[in-house]
Amino acid sequence: MESTKKLINVLLGFIILVAVWQIIIVAGNYDGALLPSPLKVWQGIVSMIKDGSLFVHLQVSLIRFMIGYLSAVITAVILGLIFGRALALWNILDPIVQVLRPVSPIAWSPFIVLWFGIGDIPAIVIIFIAAFFPVLLSTVSAVKKIDLTYLKIAQNFEIKKIHLLVKIILPAAFPFIANGLHIALGTAWIFLVAGEMVGAQSGLGYLIVDARNSMRLDLVLAGIIFIGVSGLLLDKAIGLFENWVNKQWGRANH
Repeated sequence: MESTKKLINVLLGFIILVAVWQIIIVAGNYDGALLPSPLKVWQGIVSMIKDGSLFVHLQVSLIRFMIGYLSAVITAVILGLIFGRALALWNILDPIVQVLRPVSPIAWSPFIVLWFGIGDIPAIVIIFIAAFFPVLLSTVSAVKKIDLTYLKIAQNFEIKKIHLLVKIILPAAFPFIANGLHIALGTAWIFLVAGEMVGAQSGLGYLIVDARNSMRLDLVLAGIIFIGVSGLLLDKAIGLFENWVNKQWGRANH
């Protein structure tokens, strides 16, 4: 019953969006070349599905994203667990991280293209940079907030450091780390598209640039829609992963 209600709400939301879109076109008397109608965009989506170009670009983007995002998450979580315990070291590195964190990954693109050339690697590196800092900071913060009771119990049982990190600290810190995973996913997905616009010959970002150069704004909007839908589905996937991990560790998800 609850899932049906959510589905109805989603459908109503999309219907309202399409209606407002059409009203703007009619009220503003926009030419179809400047603002394509929902029907025109739908026809563009169908054409890309039929010729298979949409799935080719989507597959390329997802592969790049998963490589960059997962490598960033694994690296950031490991370093975050270490730095969260080695606070003296973190106090030295924290100012450096705070200086680098606000810099847009796209700002590094001239160097990235020079070092790695044109292709998949520059986009993967941009995704890595975009995802790394949110997960690192959330992990360090989570480790610092862990209840000292857990650590005292582990100390009494003389648990080794590696087991302490994996068996005690990581499960206790995971709810806070999960917030970083969601933030990093959204940021990395945004910069994936941006990276594909400046240094790639395939992917959803390239699809938009190519459609713009061909003056096919219906395909530009179609690409934008698929970027948004794909980002939403990826975020939902992270939520499912979070629930699964919580169940494995016996933590109820409310």
